[in-house]
Amino acid sequence: MPKITKLLVANRGEIACRIMATCRSMGIETVAVYSDADENSAHVALADEAISIGPAPAKESYLRGGAVIDAARKCGADAIHPGYGFLSESPAFADAVKEAGLIWIGPDSRTIEKMGDKDNARTIAKSAGVPVLAGSSRFALDRLDTLESEAAAIGYPVLVKAAAGGGGIGMRRVDDGTSLRSVVSKTQSMAERSFGDGTVYLERFVPKARHVEVQIFGFGDGTAVHVYDRDCSVQRRFQKVIEEAPAPNLSDAVRSEMQEAAVRLAESVSYSGAGTVEFIYDADRQDFSFLEMNTRIQVEHPVTELVAGIDLVAWQIEQAAGILAPCDQNTIVKTGHAVEARIYAERPEKNFFPSPGRIETLFWPSSRSGLRIDHAVRAGDVITPFYDPMIAKIAASGPDRPSALALLDTALSELVITGLSTNTAFLRRVIRSDAFQRADHTTKIIDDLLVPA
Repeated sequence: MPKITKLLVANRGEIACRIMATCRSMGIETVAVYSDADENSAHVALADEAISIGPAPAKESYLRGGAVIDAARKCGADAIHPGYGFLSESPAFADAVKEAGLIWIGPDSRTIEKMGDKDNARTIAKSAGVPVLAGSSRFALDRLDTLESEAAAIGYPVLVKAAAGGGGIGMRRVDDGTSLRSVVSKTQSMAERSFGDGTVYLERFVPKARHVEVQIFGFGDGTAVHVYDRDCSVQRRFQKVIEEAPAPNLSDAVRSEMQEAAVRLAESVSYSGAGTVEFIYDADRQDFSFLEMNTRIQVEHPVTELVAGIDLVAWQIEQAAGILAPCDQNTIVKTGHAVEARIYAERPEKNFFPSPGRIETLFWPSSRSGLRIDHAVRAGDVITPFYDPMIAKIAASGPDRPSALALLDTALSELVITGLSTNTAFLRRVIRSDAFQRADHTTKIIDDLLVPA
């Protein structure tokens, strides 16, 4: 079996530090890569070695697969872990890593490619017997002949979605036919610029929707397990800010069906490693439909680790090294509840516009049982405009949902960050809201809270 003694993390920020922490516990040396903007960052300081890969813009550094692989060769790394974002779902990068004789920590490139195309993933899900929302055929640039008729067949409102999109990018709602063609054209242009693929499709919009996902882990032999579910319905601009595990206010029947569907999909593609199957739960119909599959570790994985007592990154590394034995579903035991809030340098009152700047003072919440903070910042560090403005993730766990929420609220009240604007106060407002406390919220909760009383 291949042995991993030195691992390069092809990422930055909190996920890089989080991966390095597991590597340290496993006796694996770590290598950081960094852009000019990150030369003095926490993930560089934490690594055993660090190598510069280019200027601040991501396309000139963290998205340069060749530079990352050259860095791995230079330092004698055995493996590359991509984290999330950047190159984590690039089949070409996964192939290049393997061609360089390095261990790729993630699913094989063909799986990444098949599931990364959102429309193709829908087809695979259907074949696996997973419920899928009503949708249209694909529309390439300037190929809109049947657009209006397919939208009418689905029924308004509809979502226009980039086939190669993700993370809320390339997704727009259309309420009637008057703006359909212009929205589709704009989305196609944006998708072409962002992903190099302007293909879009239409999907039924669910008015009272929750975003529920299932963490899966595949063993590459046609078997997989789930590590329970998460609710990620608190979102702004289709991007998550609060997540919890397990998803509250679901019937046992729906929860079981969703978990089984996620495992069935993973097994149908002989999935290897950590992944997430995302669903839209229709609160009116009390049923669920496939949304997409993410072929990487998720930002919100800490809440799953807290309730399952599993280090998913360690599992990823052991699977890639060929030393992780497949396990039975009944060996994965859930305990309690966990909730995570993402702390961003942003201004909620200005439509969550990023607020880059220098962190002048920083005081973390008091350490206590059930509290986990994933971060890569220190007082004096700068949140730059070049990357996602997330500062940290604070996750709280307890024997039940009320206790986890109370701990998270306390932790957020103790967090002190000055020098830039953050969303901390707004996060407390969300978790204290009646809808969230009752677990009766949908993906519209932030929009509803922003409406003046």
